Amino acid sequence: MQIGVETSKAVDQRRVFVVDEDEIVRAALQFMLHDEIETHELATPEEAYEKGVGWLKPHVVLLGVGFLKSRGNDLIKEMKEHFGNEVRILIITDKSDEATAVAGLKAGAHGALVKPLTLESVRKKVDTVLGRGGGAQLVQLGGLK
Repeated sequence: MQIGVETSKAVDQRRVFVVDEDEIVRAALQFMLHDEIETHELATPEEAYEKGVGWLKPHVVLLGVGFLKSRGNDLIKEMKEHFGNEVRILIITDKSDEATAVAGLKAGAHGALVKPLTLESVRKKVDTVLGRGGGAQLVQLGGLK
């Protein structure tokens, strides 16, 4: 365990799937989260669907904005149908893809992780959508009022 990791979070059996086309982003997010939550890196939504069956369903999906750009916002609905409506979806985005992320939020995603990603902001946002406190603002995008 690393310094600053809350043991209660590390053993609460919550699961995050990081689904992004960029291997470096997946690895960075997995590294940021793995001490406090079970985290899995997956390159495509199909890999996530294959892995996330039964007891291995994710509680949170960190979804790369590139998938929304290439597949559309129906992907949010598809993920909820596959994993259940209780799954929380956070969109991983650059400021330059703000419009796509805002459309994803309107389609049912629960928030966004805006790059550059930091350990503190990522953990706070994941904790917030899991109801574990933290109180981080989920979205800081100019398109939402």
